[in-house]
Amino acid sequence: MKSPLLSLPGAVPAEGADEGVAAHYGDLFREQRALADGTGFVDLSHRGVVAVTGSDRLSWLHLLLTQHVSDLPAGQATEALILSANGHVEHALYLVDDGTTTWAHVEPGTQDALLAYLESMKFFYRVEVADRTGDLAVVHLPAGSIAEVPEGVVVRETSYGRDLFLPRADLESFAGGAGEDGVKHGPAVGLLAYEALRVEQHRPRLGFETDHRTIPHELGWIGSAVHLQKGCYRGQETVARVQNLGKPPRRLVFLHLDGSEVHLPPHGTELRLADEGAEGRKIGFITTSVRHHELGPIALALVKRNVSLDARLTADGTAAAQEVVVEP
Repeated sequence: MKSPLLSLPGAVPAEGADEGVAAHYGDLFREQRALADGTGFVDLSHRGVVAVTGSDRLSWLHLLLTQHVSDLPAGQATEALILSANGHVEHALYLVDDGTTTWAHVEPGTQDALLAYLESMKFFYRVEVADRTGDLAVVHLPAGSIAEVPEGVVVRETSYGRDLFLPRADLESFAGGAGEDGVKHGPAVGLLAYEALRVEQHRPRLGFETDHRTIPHELGWIGSAVHLQKGCYRGQETVARVQNLGKPPRRLVFLHLDGSEVHLPPHGTELRLADEGAEGRKIGFITTSVRHHELGPIALALVKRNVSLDARLTADGTAAAQEVVVEP
């Protein structure tokens, strides 16, 4: 679904999973600084939007999700996962309930599979699920933004900003508008700036930091998206076993990359121990790499749990120094 904001001056389309919105609007670092300063907004209208209604919606979702949501207060944001029977991450949902409907935004293109699973689990519960991607667009306002939210718009507020479930028909007017008090939300900011701050904040993303065998412990999702004291859900046995008896096989790390290199190592680039040279053992891979306005080239990566914390790493010849995100 192509965003109308791609017609804004300077807009350069994003590619891959983020196709349909702008990667940037002509000045990547200016856009990053705007977000970091609490101004601007990010067009996330390519993300899927799912709505769950009905009197049983929270108790029903509580049975399916990794998060404790049976008593979720109206207006309180949370995150949750859906796991496979073996405990591997299949879906990531970013949730808020408005008192009558539970809203979630999800990775682009994943809503169809998510809805199919939810429909298959309805049984006798009084719930209805719907794909609202066609009429609602997700827009992100950064932490510190004082911009007015249009009346009637559902808001998901977190420590790193507010996600608005904006009527898609209002997207263009929102891009040029101001609140009732005249406070503008600032310029449109592209996905590259948003991703740079996400990497800086060590926030994993489904399909980027995950693969077919990712379990929640590897990415630090325990607590933020996985509640350890709730009832049963699919994949819980794996979560409990790793939590109580062992360690995950891999761990998420934050990398500072050699700033002298012109090209960023793309997703999937193999990580090796620098001391073993170009033919050394593969010990992990780059998940997301970005250029940050203050930190320079940085990345998130998955590495084997037993990789030494002070080990020097290379990504296709680019030197990389690691910082701990998930403890070994």
